Amino acid sequence: MKKIFFLFIFLFNFPYLFANEIKFEKILTTLKQPWSLSFVDEKNLLITEKSGKLYHFNLINKKKTEINHDLSILEVGQGGLLDVLYHDNEVYVSYSENRGNWRSSTSVAKGKFNINIINFKNIFRAEPPIDSGYHFGSRIVVKDQYLFITAGERGQGMIAQDVKKHPGSIIRIKLDGSIPNDNPKYKNKKKWLPEIFQIGVRNPQGMALSPYDNKIYLSNHGAKGGDWFGTANYGENYGWKILGWGGTNYTGTKIGPKWLPGFTKAIKYWVPSIAVSAIAIYKGDEFKEWNGDALITSLKDKSLRKIKFEGNKFVDEKIIFKGKIGRIRDIKVHSKTGEIYMLSDNGGLWRMYK
Repeated sequence: MKKIFFLFIFLFNFPYLFANEIKFEKILTTLKQPWSLSFVDEKNLLITEKSGKLYHFNLINKKKTEINHDLSILEVGQGGLLDVLYHDNEVYVSYSENRGNWRSSTSVAKGKFNINIINFKNIFRAEPPIDSGYHFGSRIVVKDQYLFITAGERGQGMIAQDVKKHPGSIIRIKLDGSIPNDNPKYKNKKKWLPEIFQIGVRNPQGMALSPYDNKIYLSNHGAKGGDWFGTANYGENYGWKILGWGGTNYTGTKIGPKWLPGFTKAIKYWVPSIAVSAIAIYKGDEFKEWNGDALITSLKDKSLRKIKFEGNKFVDEKIIFKGKIGRIRDIKVHSKTGEIYMLSDNGGLWRMYK
């Protein structure tokens, strides 16, 4: 009987065995609602706080320096200074821009990197501005000479199907803010706004470029259920709010089917919701057995999950850990060591290693 009991305990805890091999270091404890981090080089990071503060942080001497900037941020609800991306001596940030009368937009600005002051210039604004503190999306990724932006639907539901408005879509522009002449509008989507690459998303809080297949992967925060992980696809439609992806409205009322032919199908859905946030496609030596897998962070579930997939097909999911560092807001992989860096809502910058 004892043998059966211990076998049951072993099998029950199998998904969490990774945690026994993993070590955590809390590198920084003084952050307030951090949202994003980006590596400048092997030793230096940029970190945003939702309140509007932008920091330079050195991993060696642990010195944190605030970088002054001139962004007009409306911090309300989920809005504030959000994603940050260092690329080729330029800094790109996404933020909820103050558009007056409590209206804001998911906006993106760029400026030359400087650890004292950065003078930013807007290169994208989601139109129209909306009086809402919800669903900014706001992740940014560089692929080749293009900037991809997730623009959440601001809690407006079917606006994600309105191709003459930006909220609820994936945006593709050039790094200087100009519009590519091969975007869907100029091919087979004549009615679409010229910046739109894909429509029908709700609140995509994760986006990453795979170093393996050069595809862009997304995570989308659903309603009551219906989180998903999938790909950014040219000229396609994820279906919000025609589709509910398995979730319901917070009132309990139905939204729509999980999926229908003609809409983009995600690789993985979560019902009930785990409140999926940032993602990374792992490449490195520290956890080399994870190479090519997606690392999925969550807020409500406070977990880090590993998704194995082949093409657009889900293979399996494992929980790496749960409840160890709080609500996880961002995740990045160190390009040299393969160690994993994460931000938690409780103000911590964490290093995960073996």
